[in-house]
Amino acid sequence: MIPLSVLDLALVPEGATPADALANSVDLARHVEGLGYRRFWLAEHHNMVGVASAATAVVIGHVAAGTREIRVGAGGIMLPNHAPLVIAEQFGTLETLFPGRIDLGLGRAPGTDPRTTRALRRSGEAADTFPQDVLEVQALFGDLKPGQAVQAVPGTGLKVPLWILGSSLYGAQLAAMLGLPYAFASHFAPDQLRAALATYHVRFEPSAQQAAPHAMIGVNVVAAETDAEAQRLFTSAQQQFTNLVRGTRGLLRPPIDDIEDYWAPHEKAQASRMLARSLVGSPETIRRGLSDLVAETGADELMVASAIHDPAARRRSYTILAQARDALGRSPAALVA
Repeated sequence: MIPLSVLDLALVPEGATPADALANSVDLARHVEGLGYRRFWLAEHHNMVGVASAATAVVIGHVAAGTREIRVGAGGIMLPNHAPLVIAEQFGTLETLFPGRIDLGLGRAPGTDPRTTRALRRSGEAADTFPQDVLEVQALFGDLKPGQAVQAVPGTGLKVPLWILGSSLYGAQLAAMLGLPYAFASHFAPDQLRAALATYHVRFEPSAQQAAPHAMIGVNVVAAETDAEAQRLFTSAQQQFTNLVRGTRGLLRPPIDDIEDYWAPHEKAQASRMLARSLVGSPETIRRGLSDLVAETGADELMVASAIHDPAARRRSYTILAQARDALGRSPAALVA
């Protein structure tokens, strides 16, 4: 049975506020915890009016406090925006408050635009030291060494699990070299998915944290009672990605009857390419799509994003996906159906 996890951006729907979005995140985390999802991750983005998870560590603490068992973490922290010591202190504190439940996914992209990067007081060249910064964070979570002058308090000795996030071969190579689990962002950048997974598995070197490779892939899922209903709900994500192509930002828009009225042909091509790894449809369509995706990629885990405007419809979508997972788990032959 393929493990399922959730990637939540604390999206702010039109007609709602950031406070509503954060409350919706906790509600969703409780919901998927009851459905047996493994992780609930939040992502760092800055200067985006439609995303309420900019203070990612704070939101992780909020969600962890509102749940009992599900692992909560960052998918991810954009390390070029931060000093490694600060991240080790933040996630060491989270691990201290919620022992055995915290993950730290680390990304190399800034998660914003150049002007906002400057506002964060970070250099555009900070990504160049990403491998060294990852090793520094890892060392700060390790045991205290003789003569070590700087330590994370809390953090030292806690060995918070690290993940490398990526959307290219770079992240796959780094994760393999460091012997860390790898999460590929195929929910918005799917082009190099298969090549990255192959590279990661071939080059993986066992480490103290990870004896064998573990690859998680991102996928958009919008499930509803019928294919037509799911396709309509999916127009919120299609509008969101069209706006990315246009270079505009805004709140998560409600679904519309005909997406063709919203995007131009070139926008459709670009947005559809980014959304290529999406499962959209009825319970049976989702079951078949899930089976095909697992068979094609051999992923060890799925990280599911669902940009659905209505919180109740979003919870229902995750329920349908969990039911598809359970159906495949009961019937191994279904994985090749």
